[in-house]
Amino acid sequence: MKEEEVILVNTNDEPIGTMPKMEAHEKAVLHRAFSVFIMNKNGETMLQQRAAHKYHSPLLWTNTCCSHQRVGESNIQAGKRRLQEEMGFSAELQEVTSFIYKAPFDNGLTEHELDHVMIGSYNGEPKINLDEVESWKWMKPVDIKKDIAINPEIYTVWFKIIFEKFYTHINQNREGL
Repeated sequence: MKEEEVILVNTNDEPIGTMPKMEAHEKAVLHRAFSVFIMNKNGETMLQQRAAHKYHSPLLWTNTCCSHQRVGESNIQAGKRRLQEEMGFSAELQEVTSFIYKAPFDNGLTEHELDHVMIGSYNGEPKINLDEVESWKWMKPVDIKKDIAINPEIYTVWFKIIFEKFYTHINQNREGL
């Protein structure tokens, strides 16, 4: 099976090529990514705990799902695809913002991503893919923010960045779901 490729982009999110995912993370090359946040009718956010065998950030808590867009795939299409692959359900998504971050990991890899943040609504239980997800839970955003302050080591780097930078923005956009 051919390794998944990521879309290399400049800081304006204009595609400039593709590269195998691991190579992009080894070389810290800027590439396109996305993060999906699913909220329920109680104002809670669905979090996932990454599977234990993930090559970075294993067993850390993060947003509902995240990954990389494929060539020819819109941000929304990519978010819906990965939501189904990881969490076993589909939902309508809305893109709310994007940002660039760079985060080195202990294993020598670096995430350097232009991350598109999307939100959606769902009120059921997911059917998690155990190859991708260890566990899941619902939490109110205010409780997530408090827990990140107390236990930052149990959350992914990008998730903490999103909450620090865009907490208010995500919380306000949640109202429109």
